[in-house]
Amino acid sequence: MSSINNPKAIYRRYLHDVVIAMEAILANKMKSFLTALGIMFGVAAVISMLAIGKGAQQEVMEQIKLVGVNNIIISPSSQSLLSAEAGGQSNNGEGNSKQRFSRGLTLLDAQSIQETIPSVNKVSPVVSLSYYAIKQGKSYPVVLEGVSADYFELLNIGLSEGKIFSEEQTDKGVPVCVIGDNIRARFFNQDNPIGQYIKCGQVWLKVIGVIEPRDFTASASDEMGISSSDNTIIIPVKTMLLRFKDRSAIQPETMDNMAGGGMVFFMGGNEDESAKSKTTERRDQLDKIIVQVKETEQLSVTADVVKRLMLRRHSEIYDFEVTVPELLLKQQQKTNEIFNIVLGAIAGISLIVGGIGIMNIMLASVWERIREIGTRQAIGASRKDIVVQFLAESTLISVTGGIIGVIIGVLLAHLIQITADIKTIVSLFSVLIAFCVSATVGIVFGYIPAKRAASQDPVESLRQ
Repeated sequence: MSSINNPKAIYRRYLHDVVIAMEAILANKMKSFLTALGIMFGVAAVISMLAIGKGAQQEVMEQIKLVGVNNIIISPSSQSLLSAEAGGQSNNGEGNSKQRFSRGLTLLDAQSIQETIPSVNKVSPVVSLSYYAIKQGKSYPVVLEGVSADYFELLNIGLSEGKIFSEEQTDKGVPVCVIGDNIRARFFNQDNPIGQYIKCGQVWLKVIGVIEPRDFTASASDEMGISSSDNTIIIPVKTMLLRFKDRSAIQPETMDNMAGGGMVFFMGGNEDESAKSKTTERRDQLDKIIVQVKETEQLSVTADVVKRLMLRRHSEIYDFEVTVPELLLKQQQKTNEIFNIVLGAIAGISLIVGGIGIMNIMLASVWERIREIGTRQAIGASRKDIVVQFLAESTLISVTGGIIGVIIGVLLAHLIQITADIKTIVSLFSVLIAFCVSATVGIVFGYIPAKRAASQDPVESLRQ
């Protein structure tokens, strides 16, 4: 009676049952290992799948930061080039009976959007050209971007030093620039680049700022038009149009002259650019217009208003595309979440299968060890002792398999990131969930065999 009420005696008794369970596992190492395999791979699958899901979620959030919050992007469509070749033909297929003309994407479009639509907060035109930057005999390929001063805020671009160009510098087309981190490292090394000059084409640009490096997701480039700023030289948009290249200034007669042997010279531009100009070259003055909406709720409505305004300005020619990156990315995030739930469910099924495997092996073990059970009951072991012994055995196998599965899952997640170039993030939450589920599986599926073992008649067990 005293032993029943003594907690230490109870602890020692059940600890002895656990020790017996451990001895049984060690005595049958191969069988125990094979029993735990289902749990191992189940846990590993859950962790790796959740790591892929977490990585995809963070990637989407990084892309949202890169494209800016509440931004709408207007870019030229392929129709711009087709309409140029067709002589400004309308989309209704009526031939030349209703010829219309659109100048393509222009600076006036950006100004009109800013001045006309009340829900618009900031607007930045963007012109991008490929150039070679030169300094002290060093040449390096760069992306030259002409933008407004608001561009940095629209795309959350910060500066490690210096400042962005002012509105006055933008309006007057002053030859100043903000350079990317890679350009600073290549041309200036440890020197302070602020106030120094760098040459692009025939134009010397004064460096007034350096962009801080930031994570860049390559997959965002294709769908969202995002590009890394590390190899970029950013200048005022009017500096680009006045001193480098203004595509809207290219006229058909100029092209005809060039085809007949004439020359076209762009002030400060690269010689090979003018030589490569063709009659099919786009006439869009801008590569895109970035529009920031004041409130997220106004994104869809504003995008629709922008589309109508652009159609009216472009003579009803649909030679542009209006994209809302944040909405697309959130839809992508929702799709990823559904996909990850499906993958997690599939991985979870493998844990259940592993648990069923444990139950089957433990049930077989009960019949194999029927004499052992009868002997223990004959020398005084209670039914609770037998339940604890077999339950501890299944739980230990499951927990050990879970620990090994966690290690395999973490390694597998890193392997996926290295080999498949898919971002994976192993979170503590996913590890705890997988481990707790594995332990629960061991307890739940181990209870039936433990109960079956405890229900054996000692006399019948010894006769086996």
